[in-house]
Amino acid sequence: MKKVIVQRKNGFLWVRLNRPACRNAIDYDVMHVLEEILETERNGEERALIITGSESSFCAGGDLRVFHALKTEAQAYEMLAKMGRVLYKLMTFPKPTIAFINGIAIGGGCEIATACDYRFAVPEAKLGFVQGDLAITTGWGGASMLLEKLPYDKAMQMLWSARRYTAKEAETIGFLNGVFQSESSFCTEWLQDAFVQHAEVLTAYKRVAIRKWQASNLAERMQQEIRECAVLWEGESHHCAVATFLKK
Repeated sequence: MKKVIVQRKNGFLWVRLNRPACRNAIDYDVMHVLEEILETERNGEERALIITGSESSFCAGGDLRVFHALKTEAQAYEMLAKMGRVLYKLMTFPKPTIAFINGIAIGGGCEIATACDYRFAVPEAKLGFVQGDLAITTGWGGASMLLEKLPYDKAMQMLWSARRYTAKEAETIGFLNGVFQSESSFCTEWLQDAFVQHAEVLTAYKRVAIRKWQASNLAERMQQEIRECAVLWEGESHHCAVATFLKK
């Protein structure tokens, strides 16, 4: 079974995370495939990229059953930095990007969504930056990206609280751009009329935003954030929290 499914539909590139048994959590294979897609599709003909998940889950973040073996700061940093690079490529992808959150999106799942230009969800979605409950911070650069997308107080509220939001709450705070009953209604009610037909126009506008992020050293800020997470990852508090989680 493919861990990531790529489809081209009606001028859009759909990237579907497909590890339903673990709520589409990210492992090394998924990281590699996502990075490959973001590189090879930069100059594709599609007008926008949409990332979503399979079977009523968007993404449960990093797969702790894989990553719990990482004990030291150096080991953690290697993994975190790799996915951080993937998300910077998603953030600066030269066309519009959309996260359609079709279910749970917690931890790194919210970081993936934050890297996208737009975020939509189904009403029953639950989402939040829950990393604080595991005694770490966002490990893939999510806080730096979130502060580019939301006002300071709203972004920090999501990060400091580590709470899970309903779709309605996330829309009210500004994290979501809208809520739709289904993927089908999202396509018919928003997506089909959201973008002009000329992909080169979309790319030109996206470059304006990318230049802003480059000028503000977003990549460097994300790397500094990732290093701070790696330090916390090595701590006893994190290892104890992960052990408790894995016993559930």
